Amino acid sequence: MHKNQTHVAFYIYQLHGGGAERVLVNLMQYFIRQGLKIDLVLNSVTGPYLPQVPSEVRIVDLNAPKPFRHGIPQLMRYLRNEKPSIMVVSLHPCIEAALVAKLLTFSSTQIVVREDSNLSLDAKMSTGRVHRAPLFAKLLYPWAHKIIAVSQGVAADLVQITGMPKKRIEVIYNPIVTPNLGKKSQESVEHSWFKPGEPPVIIGVGRLVPQKDFPMLIQAFAQVRKVRPCRLMILGQGSEQQNLNNLIAKLGLENDVTMLGFVQNPYSYMAKAKVLALSSAWEGFGNVIVEAMAVGTPVISTDCQSGPAEVLANGKYGWLVPVGDSKAMAEAILSVLSGSSKPVDAGWLDQFNLESVCQKYLDTLRIPKFVFEAGVAK
Repeated sequence: MHKNQTHVAFYIYQLHGGGAERVLVNLMQYFIRQGLKIDLVLNSVTGPYLPQVPSEVRIVDLNAPKPFRHGIPQLMRYLRNEKPSIMVVSLHPCIEAALVAKLLTFSSTQIVVREDSNLSLDAKMSTGRVHRAPLFAKLLYPWAHKIIAVSQGVAADLVQITGMPKKRIEVIYNPIVTPNLGKKSQESVEHSWFKPGEPPVIIGVGRLVPQKDFPMLIQAFAQVRKVRPCRLMILGQGSEQQNLNNLIAKLGLENDVTMLGFVQNPYSYMAKAKVLALSSAWEGFGNVIVEAMAVGTPVISTDCQSGPAEVLANGKYGWLVPVGDSKAMAEAILSVLSGSSKPVDAGWLDQFNLESVCQKYLDTLRIPKFVFEAGVAK
């Protein structure tokens, strides 16, 4: 089979069950089908998405627990030895480490930054090195070959932080609607809550971290539960799990709220839920919103920066409620459970389609597209 000789590396810390990791897996799966030579560079070869990485992808283990102290020297060695044409890097501080490694090695590798979140709010609300990310972005992002923001809101935030012209930042939405998403959504779910005659299920999906503000969703659910029978199912893992368990117990909701951890196929759960609720304090895009719309499940989201309002067409295709407002969230949930609907136009989801989004990546990276039929490149 003819191969496109472009060598692309994807760099991220590890493949934990977050949205950025899911997007990289989707991109790699598509790029492999284009005949590209793909490396996945990880500080730690861990995470539940590893089984979904195509076998043709070479996984490079930096074995670098600290992205700066250990990661930069290992990245420098990798860039010198492997010389990929392009390195697509996501999440902080991996972005900073990759740009520093390139500068120190005078590497010809083109570093492409994927900014997945509203960096100003990330820095304001987070601890650790992330709170210095805006300063690093101002200093280092001008050295990136390309900067891709996952939403218009993220792009506007980067312009404000870095002072770079808007034309230096390209907005490309995440590739969420894959060819097998619909098929996966139809798979059976072995959970008693989805049996006929059971109360409706509200679903929340995301990492159990402060950013996602699951306490607000649980408090909203408690208000809904006082009005009508229903249940809340949360998919995801993270540092806040014990705190959330404590809140569930405090509110006496142990029989009506369940946390199932990371699920390899969340789409089948989403498709069987009556509504998906996103309670985030801030976002970059909101992958789960698109996933829910794609499987036909109504969506309620906080009107947080950045992404949800864009994805939901400012409320045309879903309900937007103020950040942190559990009462408004509860009212929206009750409205949906009572039969309110906001149908999604068929063409709206095309902009989040794997094929169309990945073609934008190929165009931005100036990689020619190869179409394979019967082993022959066209």
